[in-house]
Amino acid sequence: MPALKIAIQLNSLRLPLRKAIVAAARLGASGVEIDARGELRPQDLTNTALREMRRLLEENSLQVAAVTFQTRRGYDVPDDLERRVAATKAAMKFAAQLGAPVVVNHVGSIPNEPTGSGWELLVQSLADLSIYGQHVGALLAAQTGTASGPDLRRLIDALPERGIGVDLDPGLLIINKHSPLEAVAALGSHILHVHAHDAVRDLARGRGLEVPLGRGSADFPALLGALEEQQYRGYFTLYRDEAEDPEFELSQGVKFLSSL
Repeated sequence: MPALKIAIQLNSLRLPLRKAIVAAARLGASGVEIDARGELRPQDLTNTALREMRRLLEENSLQVAAVTFQTRRGYDVPDDLERRVAATKAAMKFAAQLGAPVVVNHVGSIPNEPTGSGWELLVQSLADLSIYGQHVGALLAAQTGTASGPDLRRLIDALPERGIGVDLDPGLLIINKHSPLEAVAALGSHILHVHAHDAVRDLARGRGLEVPLGRGSADFPALLGALEEQQYRGYFTLYRDEAEDPEFELSQGVKFLSSL
């Protein structure tokens, strides 16, 4: 297996953008994930600012592994859908301008059966986004978590071929009582980006908890083996939502992935 491509979600560092980029490079990452709703919004980015961002990334030998664009609602909800799709397209164009191949977002609730208005609206919206993504060169990557791998695969199979991909998040899958290995088996080559994120199920509280990478239920050696069988060559992006010392925990995460 080739050396892993490791990235860090800049938001997780809880630093101003420029300092976060420098810190990510210092911690040993070769890529970063940028939040297009908070850190660097497409509608605020002038050509001059875009050139400056590219220069800063180049100076620190970093690539943009992914752009995240988390909408409040999925593409199955009719309220304000047109604006949501347009904003997602702007994020996809923004990602392409930065050289990022994917935009990560949840897609919404996947119906149990491929029928009904909710299913049709979801498929129609994602088909539109898939065509746009192929045009600009940055695809939407549907985040795993609330839906199982097989359910997400059923949705992808209903869309134009290679129109959207998948962001595999083992931690979110565990929190939502799904199997990461089952997800890899079901989604296969559709996986375009991986979040190196770990979690455990707290049986006493009946809920899932995020934990530092390597300390949870995600079997990363097995996951890497399964992804290698699919010839996955994308980034593994570290993030933490609840770290007490983000830089230390993310640096430990880089070391953990590098050791694999």
